Amino acid sequence: MSAQPQPETPSAPIRRITVPQIAARKGGEPIVALTASHVQFAQILDAHCDVLLVGDSLGMVTHGFETTLPVSVELMIAHGAAVVRGTQRALVVVDMPFGSYEESPQVAFRNAARIMAETGCQAVKLEGGARMAETIAFLTARGIPVMAHIGLTPQSSNAMGGFKTQGRDTESWPLHHADARAVAEAGAFSVVLEGMVEPLAAEVSAACTIPTIGIGASKVCDGQILVMEDMLGLGGWAPKFVRKFADLRAEVDRAAGAYAAAVRDRSFPDKDETYG
Repeated sequence: MSAQPQPETPSAPIRRITVPQIAARKGGEPIVALTASHVQFAQILDAHCDVLLVGDSLGMVTHGFETTLPVSVELMIAHGAAVVRGTQRALVVVDMPFGSYEESPQVAFRNAARIMAETGCQAVKLEGGARMAETIAFLTARGIPVMAHIGLTPQSSNAMGGFKTQGRDTESWPLHHADARAVAEAGAFSVVLEGMVEPLAAEVSAACTIPTIGIGASKVCDGQILVMEDMLGLGGWAPKFVRKFADLRAEVDRAAGAYAAAVRDRSFPDKDETYG
């Protein structure tokens, strides 16, 4: 008798990375994070990233704003929902845009709850250290996981006098330490350190009880994040801390030029691309 075919064993469902799993990575395997705002890119990045941040930087790289300040809650929800739909594995975090959380913990809760309910994301991110500790505690006590963000905080760039590297003067270091300590004690599960000189970032990361995710804060952090469009070379100028792992701007330019030439010389569409 011939052997009977065996039924296929169903593959185990892909499980999404959780907030506690990221929180447990302090001092362990580096956390891989990128921003994402499109479903197609989210589908690709999902296999490689532990965290996908729907960052308000999308206002600049996707919508052409000069800063992140014009970004609305509605815009973040639209992009956040797209990223969630395109992923199965990565923890999806959505930025709370300027003006959606600063007024009071209660206003922050209403907006954060709406973002989580309408996108299906697993956490929100907000900027600010000690000044936002009360709000972080209010949100986390009510079941909303928070990723904090200290150092260079783009939403406060006007008050900071622009996008300035933090920690060049050692007199400011205690304030950054206090910010990191405050957000951790308030219940944030991780904290982004942006635009910090390496010696300061090293001290803050070593002292901080939650994972630190660096962007322009050197490799001393517990993980790294970059704006996806910067990492792929889709934009023009990029900050010093960005490494371009591809040059997609040049590749898209080449492809668009080839398409235009094929249309103009009538070589596209050809017989294989035409219905009979």
